[in-house]
Amino acid sequence: MTVALIALGAIALWVIAVFNKLISLKNKVANAFKQIDVQLKRRHDLIPNLVNSVKGEMKFEKETLEKVIQARTAAVSASASGNMNEILQKEGMLTQALGRLFAVAENYPNLKANEAVKALMEELTHTENQIGFSRQLYNDLATDFNIKQQVFPNNLFAGALGFTQSILWELPADSKERETPKVNLTV
Repeated sequence: MTVALIALGAIALWVIAVFNKLISLKNKVANAFKQIDVQLKRRHDLIPNLVNSVKGEMKFEKETLEKVIQARTAAVSASASGNMNEILQKEGMLTQALGRLFAVAENYPNLKANEAVKALMEELTHTENQIGFSRQLYNDLATDFNIKQQVFPNNLFAGALGFTQSILWELPADSKERETPKVNLTV
């Protein structure tokens, strides 16, 4: 009887420890996602300023500018929805549209010389780097959280305790970002 109570107490303490560790990891994953969200908000705020700054100079690239604005609108809407799959998809589209804008802007010497545009592009590039680092941290924490749920014997209790796998932030299979960049050093 005493041995059974001790064993039962040990199992209860172990389940509590597993639960607390999973809660800790779940909150770290949520925090990491919120850090991405902060950077995405910053990007969303910078884009209209950049588009307005380049609009006059890039009048022949109206379609590119419209795609950036449409992608930004979709990304802001997805962020408001809280649906992780939609956020991943719409932010990927925005990243592609911004990449196109940066590439097209390279063809306009007046834009490259404009200090305000240059400062906005540098700020947006810095923000893109921050988003990349935040995504990496999020994926690392989400992977740790997922592994902790999947390893034996935690997997026996994780689902019963209400834990679900976290979605990793990844590029869609058909994303242009997966393509190898082409570098031409001949001038």
